[in-house]
This record gives sequence, structure tokens and C-alpha cells, in this order.
Amino acid sequence: MTDARFEDGREAPLNLGAVDAEDLKVMASLTQDAVFPATEMRWDKAAQRFALLLNRFRWEEGTARAMSPERVQSVLAFDTVTAVASSGIDRGDKDTILSVLTIEFVVADAPSGHIVITLAGDGAIRLEVEAIEATLKDVTKPYLAPSKTTPSHPE
Repeated sequence: MTDARFEDGREAPLNLGAVDAEDLKVMASLTQDAVFPATEMRWDKAAQRFALLLNRFRWEEGTARAMSPERVQSVLAFDTVTAVASSGIDRGDKDTILSVLTIEFVVADAPSGHIVITLAGDGAIRLEVEAIEATLKDVTKPYLAPSKTTPSHPE
């Protein structure tokens, strides 16, 4: 008999990839209501990589989320990013907390286009990409949501 591992339990960390608009919709669903400080956005221009460190609500827990709402820190990363623009975000204010509403792909000249991350309060981040190459990876163990409440989530 062996000891149980973190990966064997219901709290298995997410590690997903997206290569098309349908995959991106799944990531959008899993990152809805994720929150992050404005200081937790990074664009590595040379590597063409944009990443966010999110405090993600664990929507994948289904009905269990109402009994014990949990969050987990996750890295949402996009590759092949050639330009980044934002609006409605004060990056100078270290206390600014942003909340993800949705993520969408807008085709420009397939497979290139724009990934638009829409934020609560009229903020948005637009990534110009050569193609959709995204990952969503949990990097901590889940923790009880500080609010102890479940955000409303259309299903």
C-alpha cells in the first residue's frame, strides 16, 4: 500500500492547453471570475509570451463548490504574442485587483488574430497572436475562497 498523492485526489491540479477557439472557450469558462492584481501581468516580448497569475475560482468542482467554495492560483499563459494592448487598467496602482469576465478569440488572418480578455469594470487586454497557443496550469493547492461564497456563473 502506498500513501495517497495530491495528484490522486479530487484536487488534481488543472493543466490544460488551447490551440483553437473552442479550447479557448473552455479556458474562459474555467477562468471566469478569476482575480489578479494588476502587477501580476507579464509580457516577455522576446519570447512572445504573455502570462497572468490568477486566483481562479474552481468551477470544475460542480455542485461541491457551493458547500466549500475554493480558489487556486493558476498561470494563464499565451504564446506567439506579437503585441499587447490594454484599456481601463491602471497598472501604476499596486492595489488594483482585476477580475476576468471572459476570453475570446477574434480572427484577423487565420490562424492569427486577437485574444481579448474582458475584465470587470470595462477593462480589457488585447493580445495580437500568430495563432492560439494557451495554457492554464494550477500552481498551488486549492484554498477556501476568502469570501466563502460562490460567484454567479452562467452554465
